[in-house]
Amino acid sequence: MDFVITVRQEEDGKYGDNPGETSFLFVPDQAPGIDPQQSVDKDTWVRNVINEANVKVDATGVPRGDVLVFIHGYNNDPPTVLARHRRLKTDLAGFGFHGAIVSFDWPSDNKALAYLEDRHRAKLTAFQLVSDCIELFARMQSKANCHLNVHVLAHSTGAYVVREAFDDADEHRGIASINWTVSQLVFISGDVTASSWAQGDADAESTYEHCIRLTNYSNPFDEVLQISNVKRAGLEPRVGRVGLPPNAPEKAVNVNCGEYYQKMIRERDKNTIIGSPSHSWQFGDPVFTQDLAETLKGDLDRHAINTRVQLATAQFKLVAPQALVASAPVTPVVVEQR
Repeated sequence: MDFVITVRQEEDGKYGDNPGETSFLFVPDQAPGIDPQQSVDKDTWVRNVINEANVKVDATGVPRGDVLVFIHGYNNDPPTVLARHRRLKTDLAGFGFHGAIVSFDWPSDNKALAYLEDRHRAKLTAFQLVSDCIELFARMQSKANCHLNVHVLAHSTGAYVVREAFDDADEHRGIASINWTVSQLVFISGDVTASSWAQGDADAESTYEHCIRLTNYSNPFDEVLQISNVKRAGLEPRVGRVGLPPNAPEKAVNVNCGEYYQKMIRERDKNTIIGSPSHSWQFGDPVFTQDLAETLKGDLDRHAINTRVQLATAQFKLVAPQALVASAPVTPVVVEQR
């Protein structure tokens, strides 16, 4: 079964597109969507997630398990969320990541023109991500008799949900008093302002404080994140398109996927991509998935992952392993940062 947390309101026996109470779901493997009948009590749900966290004794002798929380972006209905969830679960296991995977489902519409309304819904539900998900796992660690590494993977507007959630959590006395941190925080096609991730920027301060590492995968050819896109109402350059700023904190890493994407997209069957190719190509791509799996496992230093080549101190480019030539000079990918 698939583990899902949804904050959609139940309406007439089904989940709608408005924010509501948090529900914890066991979704059967073949179910096309989510249903209120899949809801179970929170404690039962958590116990099952922990059982799937693949707890093992690590190199330091400490029992450790992993939980990855996937947060989708705007214009995603539950069937799309489940399809991406299942793709991640299958592909990450193939590269050695065997932790539990949880999808945090917030009420985004399935219409592209609902972008700004979706961002409003994202802000309304962001706090529940921490209070009913990340904090939940933090409190359960002692009961699990192990250390749970909680990781977060945010796609598109999911990065905005994360930023708002972490900021709100620091203003909530009950959660702020708990020592909670996510291990690996990962953005793909992140739909948040790039400049806000600079060292000392107030917007991202809480996010940096509550993660061990932030890895941002950027693609300068992301057509959805271009400023000229009418849907986006002329917002500033996005971190998923132009990357992290040069003065981002040391714990932040940017992986430029532009060169790899251009080659890959010419060869890949676009029908295998769930969503806009330039914005959602990561789901089902083996090179990205291998890089993500190594990032989540944390066994290798960020400089030793063999699907990336270093451009600068915290700047890398994604490269298929067979294309790596250790002795070759590396030329940074230069693109127009619109």
